[in-house]
Amino acid sequence: MTTFAQAAGRLAGQAGAVLGWSPAAFWAATPAEVAAVVGALAGEMAAPPDPATIARLREAFPDG
Repeated sequence: MTTFAQAAGRLAGQAGAVLGWSPAAFWAATPAEVAAVVGALAGEMAAPPDPATIARLREAFPDG
């Protein structure tokens, strides 16, 4: 059985070797960020936001 520490250490090493991330960059990243980068490397690209989503984001976060 692999412990969390073992799995995290292995993933940190892979992030350094494959992505060029420093240990600090790996540990500062959220699990969602790591998953997004790994998914992108695996060819899993998210669909771009639709116009309604973009409009909602512009309204919520205006650039002023």
